[in-house]
Amino acid sequence: MKRVLFLCTGNSCRSQMAEGFARQLQGDLFEVYSAGLEAHGLNPNAVKVMAEAGVDISGQRSQQVGEVQGISFDYVVTVCGHADEHCPVFPGPTQVIHVGFDDPPKLARNAGSEEEALGHYRRVRDEIRQFILSLPAALHQ
Repeated sequence: MKRVLFLCTGNSCRSQMAEGFARQLQGDLFEVYSAGLEAHGLNPNAVKVMAEAGVDISGQRSQQVGEVQGISFDYVVTVCGHADEHCPVFPGPTQVIHVGFDDPPKLARNAGSEEEALGHYRRVRDEIRQFILSLPAALHQ
């Protein structure tokens, strides 16, 4: 089974969504992890919109990439530009792939209502789901 790490800046939203979808939709093909360059805690709006999509990520936890450094990954997928630019070096034959997604908390910062804010989370959630559905083909770029 191939090991995949989804990496972003804070491991609070995008990488957590990717981990949740990958476990649910591709768990028979991949052993899935997520981490961040920092650990910002699990974003409650990410948990909410994932639950709407039938995926419970409330049991996942935000962790720094150092916590998974001892694991040999086949693929590291950076889901934000900052993580791509600052991706640590992984030992072995790890293939690093960048697939950028907008940052929902940043997009929602100026939202006029909670519903408008959640709309940003839902859009990015759906984009991440489409990417996960394209695995494993998308990993062989």
